Amino acid sequence: MRKVSISILFMLVSLTWGTTWLAMRIAVETIPPVFATGMRFMFAAPFLIIIAWLRKKTLLFPPGQRLFQFVICIFYFCIPFSLMIYGETYVNSGLAAIIFANMPVAVLIASVLFLNEKAKLMQIAGLTIAITALTGILLEETNTSTESHWQGITALISAV
Repeated sequence: MRKVSISILFMLVSLTWGTTWLAMRIAVETIPPVFATGMRFMFAAPFLIIIAWLRKKTLLFPPGQRLFQFVICIFYFCIPFSLMIYGETYVNSGLAAIIFANMPVAVLIASVLFLNEKAKLMQIAGLTIAITALTGILLEETNTSTESHWQGITALISAV
């Protein structure tokens, strides 16, 4: 029973994340990136609020950390997701998803550099594989890329 539940949840997450990239691809054809980002959060917010309410969790940081929460919202959500949607105006949604999937690589590097965390061997191996794979994909893209294509790739990498 547990394996079935995990499989269903995995498929649900995959379907949700996969269709998100397709929806963004459709949105960028008619809606400015910053507006599309705002709409994405506006549609997701009610679900997150309901989940927090059901679990009796607050969505706000403690009063002394609200400025920090605001900074996180801007630099971890608003700017990166706007850049991501902007980048997707120039590249296909598959490449955009692959580039953005490298977010854990950026988090690991930032954790080591700024928080003095120690990276484990498996993390370093994963980081190496991810960067190598992304480099290979981007090198393959150089064969057919235009300047605007690279503009999109740069925006997506900046978002990560």
